[in-house]
Amino acid sequence: MAMAGLYRRILPSPPAIDFASSEGKQLFLESIQRGTMEGFFKLISYFQTQSEPAYCGLASLAMVLNALSIDPGRKWKGPWRWFDESMLDCCEPLEKVKATGISFGKLVCLAHCAGAKVEAFRTNQSTINDFRKYIMACSTSDNCHVISSYHRGTFKQTGTGHFSPIGGYHAGKDMALILDVARFKYPPHWVPLKLLWEAMNTVDEASGRPRGFMLISRLHRAPALLYTLSCKHESWVSIAKFLVDDVPRLLKSEDVKDIRNVLSVILSSLPTHFREFIKWVAEVRTQEEDGSQSLSQEEKERLAIKEELLKQVQEISLYKHVTEFLSSEKSCCKTILGTENVENFPEIAAHVCCQGAGLLSGISGSSQQFCCQATCVKCFKVNGDKPVTVVSGTVVNGSGQQGVDVLVPSSHSELSCCGCGPSNYVGMYPASNDVLTALLLALPPETWSGIKEEKLLQEVHGLVSTENLPTLLQEEVLHLRGQLQLLKRCQDNKVEEDLGAPLF
Repeated sequence: MAMAGLYRRILPSPPAIDFASSEGKQLFLESIQRGTMEGFFKLISYFQTQSEPAYCGLASLAMVLNALSIDPGRKWKGPWRWFDESMLDCCEPLEKVKATGISFGKLVCLAHCAGAKVEAFRTNQSTINDFRKYIMACSTSDNCHVISSYHRGTFKQTGTGHFSPIGGYHAGKDMALILDVARFKYPPHWVPLKLLWEAMNTVDEASGRPRGFMLISRLHRAPALLYTLSCKHESWVSIAKFLVDDVPRLLKSEDVKDIRNVLSVILSSLPTHFREFIKWVAEVRTQEEDGSQSLSQEEKERLAIKEELLKQVQEISLYKHVTEFLSSEKSCCKTILGTENVENFPEIAAHVCCQGAGLLSGISGSSQQFCCQATCVKCFKVNGDKPVTVVSGTVVNGSGQQGVDVLVPSSHSELSCCGCGPSNYVGMYPASNDVLTALLLALPPETWSGIKEEKLLQEVHGLVSTENLPTLLQEEVLHLRGQLQLLKRCQDNKVEEDLGAPLF
């Protein structure tokens, strides 16, 4: 009986040369001698096969991010923080990528959202000589890597558009090594660089634009230390539009007289599900990882940075205005944001624990598949350190239950420790005022230009200016601003046309 399916393809050679062939091995050895395989060793250490036929872009990006040792800041499975295709869902729903693949512009957007430095070029924005220069630069270093978007047909291979990282370069024969992430189909192979350029210099039918290449490297520090934007919930499109398009229009149409009026115009009009859009980033772990309630030095350091960032947010003048507005009885945005105080913190804690369980289980998106049976807010001290706030919960789903601990960045106000009574919720953060302050700072500078009264306009500019912020908070705000602009470009379908547009 005939066996169903396909087991690999025969690599058309020429034009490609199988990496594991005698000729491929010789090219490899000669390239090592010339020093143009330095980037190869990191990439091959994290080489992965795409888990879905249309996941070539996601697999290529995950491979490069891990090779650059970029910390995703959230857990993948078990205790491990690790980039996996399932975590790359910032700019395009995974269901859509699984069905139709991902465009060049959306992959650039994903790389930015994941915390990498990205330079992207379509073939009509570059030359083959520039491409060769970039390939050589990344091949002689392990600090940057190239992902190429090309058409397989140019190499006489089956299929159409494809993404894969470039693993090395042979200067003598002007050949590039493609580390094909579809290893179930073709092995890694050498191709003439001129032919690779021709394969990239084809039109992607989905976007109507030429393909190209991107250079990915590390930023000088990890972004999204405490705050991040999310497009897991489908409402992100309308929320991004509201923040970038509608808020400036509202401020221009309303006759605002003071800061309270400005906040009222923005916060009282927030779309439903706004709380799904901006998240605070917490440490999550299973209780089985360490039954002693101790923290590793790494966890302590990350938590200390988050708490310092939280402190910096709470010390600026804008935070005080936001706090006063939210605490007012007339503030009609309470129903959207919640006050995150004694009355509803147990619910928030349960929601956070469910989200953590989803991350630890590798289930992306909604936490609705989990139910939190019980939560407890407690503090503990280790070796004379200051108290650390932990939200613990027992989370269940159809396959069983697990204990989850969430290490919560807390305010510098006095905490009532070690218990589960209402009085212990005082000082639990980040709360709505923290999150909203960060987001208001991250709005584009032109947001406020429609304010008619010059004195008020100058006061607002003073409150939202990033120039005088502490470095840590400034970088966090600029990263949020970049995320917001990227999401807005996605919403406007402009990520394909302005790859080089500045983020800030």
